[in-house]
Amino acid sequence: MTATTVVPDGTLTRDVVVAPGMCSGGSLIFGRIGDWTWASVAQSCGVNVYAARTVTGDPAYLSFYYYRVRGGAVVHPHGLTFGDELTVTSRVFQLGGQSVLTLHRLAPVGLFPPGEPLAAKEFYERPHPDCMYAENFNRWLARGTAGSNQGLTPLAPPDFAYEHLPVLPNEYSPRTEAGRARAEGGFHPSGPEGFAEVGQARTSEHVLDVVRDLNGAGLMYFASYFSVFDTALLASWRALGRTDERFLRRRVIDQRIGYFGNADPGTVFAVTLRLWRDERDPEREIADLVMRDRATGRFLAATAIETGGPA
Repeated sequence: MTATTVVPDGTLTRDVVVAPGMCSGGSLIFGRIGDWTWASVAQSCGVNVYAARTVTGDPAYLSFYYYRVRGGAVVHPHGLTFGDELTVTSRVFQLGGQSVLTLHRLAPVGLFPPGEPLAAKEFYERPHPDCMYAENFNRWLARGTAGSNQGLTPLAPPDFAYEHLPVLPNEYSPRTEAGRARAEGGFHPSGPEGFAEVGQARTSEHVLDVVRDLNGAGLMYFASYFSVFDTALLASWRALGRTDERFLRRRVIDQRIGYFGNADPGTVFAVTLRLWRDERDPEREIADLVMRDRATGRFLAATAIETGGPA
């Protein structure tokens, strides 16, 4: 990866060569995009996101609240392989004093002129069909109780500078969609319009894996949510008689995750999945998944994964 360049409107650009640690049939690319988000916020907001502290000196974490990925015809989440060359363009927008939103465009090298800016309208209204886009809505949180991942409270570090950032137009704000998913218990609790349910709802369990699922701060790693959901989706595919090879070739068109709670070691997740197929296009499906703490029923996360035919 070359050094990050910044154009006058605050757009950050990275030239990236896809390495083994950022491509797979799992969550590696989502973790790497999250790293780019932290780096972008650090550079754009003048705050050390890796060692941020509240006014009382306690650690402050730039947590993920909503994560959306839109795959293109050429670049999509599970279509990357060793040596692919990408231009990653990022831009940070203000979303209040406790939150921030970062947009990323992953484009094949040479598709855009050098320094081509990234406008919000491109992401939300005119995405390039060959590109992959990611939207990260992050909130500053701090632990309310030492040693516990429950009861995290919104609290930004005092050196978080955001007033100079471009303002995201209200019509693009993810607050409404994330808030609705939180209130209704999922992105598609009654199924998307024009889709028919495939099979029956399935609930599987996942024990929080302290080796894989926790990050260096002892919190459940945001990319692990992708893995837990994908594991449940794979089990459903197998139950429908589909092969692992087909699962690995799936093309994610759109995926949204809402992060509504964290978890402590020993937590057992109950993950409920419903699968919906487009009545007009049988290659297009949406998996709607909800994660809860099995012991308490606490709502932790939800995702909607839209897939098309094999890439």
